Amino acid sequence: MSSMDILFDKTVTCAACTNTYTTKKVRSRFVRALRSDSDFCSYYADEENSPLLYYVSVCPECGFSTSDEFSSKFPPQTLHTIKTSISANWTYKDYGNKRTVKEAIEAYKLASYSATLKKEKAIVLAGVYMRLAWILRKEKDHEQEMRFMNLAVNAYTQSYINEDFQSTDMSEIKLLYLIGDLYRRLGEEKQAAVYLSKVIQQQTSTLEKRMVEMAKEAWQEIRERQKQGIK
Repeated sequence: MSSMDILFDKTVTCAACTNTYTTKKVRSRFVRALRSDSDFCSYYADEENSPLLYYVSVCPECGFSTSDEFSSKFPPQTLHTIKTSISANWTYKDYGNKRTVKEAIEAYKLASYSATLKKEKAIVLAGVYMRLAWILRKEKDHEQEMRFMNLAVNAYTQSYINEDFQSTDMSEIKLLYLIGDLYRRLGEEKQAAVYLSKVIQQQTSTLEKRMVEMAKEAWQEIRERQKQGIK
């Protein structure tokens, strides 16, 4: 089956310049995850057409880049900042066709910059960083994966503190677990244990039992490493 059958065009109106363009998305019926890592990174039967590659939309006219989670509103002065910091230095480039991994990475970096300038919620920025880290993991670029996981966990932690994840698909239990697991992956086991414990403490009150079990597994792994003196 060709990529033309798997991908479809989604029409997007750029919130920064009002230009209308198309960007590729993967038809949901072709998304088949074979397995996933403890931080929810999914591996697909067809990685060449992974939905991860098309999570970000890039305006070819002005460079402003978004995900579906971005707010439609611009805080005061942010639109002007985006136009002077991104659009004024932008040369037309179309990311709306089938993407290479390199192009996807570029799109994510544009989205993270756009989100930062736009002052998006921390939970939104964290989602961009996290997905970029997953792509870099699959590319076996460990140094850059660690860099973006660190940015992701800082943003997720800020989201937890500010509670800006509320009214999104992210539950408190999942957020706490994800922060704990990311700290564990980054080798910061003391911090990891703090957040994983917060999940385990809610085991009798939450319906998200799978999150609790995953937190217990991660906690146990930390304990075993400590017993063996592994750092």
